[in-house]
Amino acid sequence: MNLDLLKRLCETPGVPGRETRVRALIEAEAKGLFDEMRTDALGSLICTRKGKGASPEKILLLCHMDEIGFLVSHVTDKGFVHVDPVGGFDPRNLFSRRVLVCTEDGDIPGVMNAEGKPIHIQSPDERKKMPEPNEFVVDTGLGAAAKERIRVGDYVVMHEPFEEMGEKIVSKALDNRIACWLGIEAVRKLVENGHGHDCELTVAFTAQEEVGLRGAKTASYGVAPDIAIGVDTTLACDTPGVPEKDRTTVQGAGFGLHMKDGSFIADYALVREIEELAKEKDIACQRTILARGGQDGAAAQQAGAGARAVGIVVGTRYIHTVAEMIDKRDLRAARKILTAFVAAH
Repeated sequence: MNLDLLKRLCETPGVPGRETRVRALIEAEAKGLFDEMRTDALGSLICTRKGKGASPEKILLLCHMDEIGFLVSHVTDKGFVHVDPVGGFDPRNLFSRRVLVCTEDGDIPGVMNAEGKPIHIQSPDERKKMPEPNEFVVDTGLGAAAKERIRVGDYVVMHEPFEEMGEKIVSKALDNRIACWLGIEAVRKLVENGHGHDCELTVAFTAQEEVGLRGAKTASYGVAPDIAIGVDTTLACDTPGVPEKDRTTVQGAGFGLHMKDGSFIADYALVREIEELAKEKDIACQRTILARGGQDGAAAQQAGAGARAVGIVVGTRYIHTVAEMIDKRDLRAARKILTAFVAAH
């Protein structure tokens, strides 16, 4: 597998509304794989392979580019950087984190911590208080000079390395650079293996999913697909302390065939078709339902006259943290089923 590409995707900063650097990386990697590439008004990269005939079936893969992060909301005279979250954070995962403040003039390393006293001088009641995400501040060590270099609207991402651990991969931003990788690598496999397809295939690398599926909405209206597949991560709560009924997926058991979450209910005929194709191709597969949350497939399902939609997902432990973990076997399975599904159409 091309894990170097996944590493570069994960380590490239890009929060909702600031996906430019991720988009540029994808454009360079996808060159030659598509007949057309364009960027829409919201910043999504729309890549299309032409179909056959006068009116080919349209298939849309939706792969969001953004990672959760922050926008700078204020810089104090002493150089402390206040932030506003873009995406959903559990504050327990934000203490004492290394971050990058991404400015127009370059990236500035910093550390993030909550406002207030360290543990040595806290009262018992103060130790019980959990701050909100917007109560965390960034210290770049620049002091007053930070105010000259950092502006309101600059963005902040977590700064942690991509690591392989046996069959596992650990990184920040696997949600959803996994899908960006799959959108490129599934099509690359089609080309390398000489698989043709009758359908018109569009891979939309979408903007601003983490703040409301925004890029998927505009991309779907523009493409007007017959079939849409939301490519994403989902939970893998196959870890201590979580009841078996809440695990969502089990790592190593294959790609997730996503049937329902808080935003959509999948087209059941598509669920059956993909499940049967996976069985035929000997690709490990597991059905998934998520109690809450949402993903880009929902936006396509409801755009314009609507589309048949389903999700292809990769189970991820410790999601929305700097230590997101996937299993390589599940990633391979997701790539295989996407390639097989397009080739069959």
